[in-house]
Amino acid sequence: GKSPNIFFADADFEAAIDGALFGVFINQGEVCSAGSRILVQKPIYKKFVDAMTEKTKKITLGPPLDRDTKMGPLVSKEQYERVRSYQDIGKKEAKLAVGGGRAAKFAKGYYVEPTIFYDVDNSARIAREEIFGPVAAVIPFEDEKDAVKIANDSPYGLAAAVWTRDIFKAFRAVKALKAGIVWVNHMQPTYVEAPWGGYKQSGFGRELGPWGVEEYLETKQVHINLNEAPIGWY
Repeated sequence: GKSPNIFFADADFEAAIDGALFGVFINQGEVCSAGSRILVQKPIYKKFVDAMTEKTKKITLGPPLDRDTKMGPLVSKEQYERVRSYQDIGKKEAKLAVGGGRAAKFAKGYYVEPTIFYDVDNSARIAREEIFGPVAAVIPFEDEKDAVKIANDSPYGLAAAVWTRDIFKAFRAVKALKAGIVWVNHMQPTYVEAPWGGYKQSGFGRELGPWGVEEYLETKQVHINLNEAPIGWY
């Protein structure tokens, strides 16, 4: 949880906006790898927040089986109340760009508004604690070193994403980020051939691919002495 989604100033801007929204709002944010910490480099920070906000206002909420729906309800009453409590916490910790409450047009169902907080400090609860809902915490950063420092300052380490046109910058970030999965210029695609798992409090072991199969196996070490002479020195 709390995966950092990092946007450098040289990223493809339109693709980055879509990637930021998809990373945090897919499946109502009820995704273990959700990019709920959105780190944006300062030269594009205000423009980025404004663009995210405008697109978020256009997200269609509704029943999951409706083809026009882009975001459905949360899974349970308990989860709805949890997300609502963090929306209220966020209003005390940061600035609210959009959302922040129940989706008023629905009389029934556990619908909440897709929510964006900005100017969030990485020490804030909405930046550090797992919410598991459509709540984004946007955090500004200065440079590459600052971005990695903020991203790694978390008890979790399942996933991360980096957006940049500079492949060398991307590789440096991939190496430095303490996460089991790192995407470059996209977020959330998953392949059965690739290992899925995290660092730190995001679990241990891996799923998928041969790594996932090995989790279900027991390894046995066997030694057979083919030398006529005994092994030892006593």
